[in-house]
Amino acid sequence: MNHTFYEIAILFFTYSFLAWLAETAVTTIKVKNFRNRGFASGPFCFVYGFTGVLLTIFFQELKNDMFFLFLGSAAVSTAIEWFTGKSLERMKQKKWWDYSGKRWNFDGYICLQYSLLWGFLGLLAVKYGNGLILGVYHMLPELMGKLFVWGLAGIGFIDMAGTYMCVYHVEEKLPRLLGWNHTLQRWTFDFAAKISGRIENRIGRSYPSVTLNKAGLEEKSGERCSLVQLFWLFFIGAFLGDVVETLFCRITAGVWMSRSSLVWGDFSIVWGLAIALATALLYKDRDKQDSHIFWVGVFLGGAYEYICSVFTEIVFGKVFWDYSAMPFNLGGRINLLYCFFWGLAAVVWIKGLYPKISRLVDAILRKTGRVLTVALAAFMALDICVSVLALIRYDTRASGKAAEYGWEQAVDEHFGDARMERIYPNAVQQ
Repeated sequence: MNHTFYEIAILFFTYSFLAWLAETAVTTIKVKNFRNRGFASGPFCFVYGFTGVLLTIFFQELKNDMFFLFLGSAAVSTAIEWFTGKSLERMKQKKWWDYSGKRWNFDGYICLQYSLLWGFLGLLAVKYGNGLILGVYHMLPELMGKLFVWGLAGIGFIDMAGTYMCVYHVEEKLPRLLGWNHTLQRWTFDFAAKISGRIENRIGRSYPSVTLNKAGLEEKSGERCSLVQLFWLFFIGAFLGDVVETLFCRITAGVWMSRSSLVWGDFSIVWGLAIALATALLYKDRDKQDSHIFWVGVFLGGAYEYICSVFTEIVFGKVFWDYSAMPFNLGGRINLLYCFFWGLAAVVWIKGLYPKISRLVDAILRKTGRVLTVALAAFMALDICVSVLALIRYDTRASGKAAEYGWEQAVDEHFGDARMERIYPNAVQQ
């Protein structure tokens, strides 16, 4: 079942509110004092809303298979929890929550008890909760329902913007950056400082381990992985991933086969994004044991590959890989053997390749500045856009739809079926 934008939005805000209600109630009862447990100041825990929407979109096909729906919900929700915890730690150099005192925990961010709970809640949400929430929403007049969604979106945007301004102390920089006069700067700073102070106090009460002072924000800043470095790692990872997959197909299947995600050049976007994300989250853990990085790679890699599989099928109408014939697979989208391969790849990258390639990137940036980076970023952006249009047209053309618009005619002329089949030999019409 395909959901509309407004249905997805109402599910997002409903699950965000219900999660905030549950988390705040549990914490308030535990400490016997009110605690707002959201990252934002309003009654929302947006990460739960995002997770609910993600499970709704990507696990709809498992709705009638309760075991795999439970298993998939537990895996993806736990991966999101770990990813969120790591991202917040990178933001403030502090752990916002810590499960180190619980049995069967991993890295202090996830533990078996909560993973089982997330699986159960995900199952309830996808199988029963979505229908109940949307049933209530559709009882509203159409215009009222849309206005309600946009109102929530506006409130949520302002709330999150205020929180991020507080975390990064933007109130001290904004007036000067905008070039306002001295009096307006002072008024703006005073107003923003009051708001920032309230948010800071609220976060401090809810998450005592987190301090929002600038010293904490700048701690270990020299170890940060910049966006420019991440782009280069994405670029290099996309190329290396394509090379690895091409050689793997040659060795295992005996044929040379295109494994590129893009119409121009040998680049695997799945691998590029995986390398960039893994680096952003794990580069500070490179001194930890190999087993730690391996299991993070197994877990996150499996969840990532599953999401990529469903996303490409929904957007492009094609199945780009199918593991149905392999043992221990989940819906043909992932299998245990390749999950182990993700773990091995994480160890090889973080422990072996990343330090060397990071030095190479630094050398490139010193010699070329940002010029080459901008040129490659522009090329990759154009390549991705053209590839998306070519894949969309490839799908609609297979459905018998004739070219109506100029861009469709141009795509048909330059990226016909024969060329698309050479670039994407494993793509199967869904």
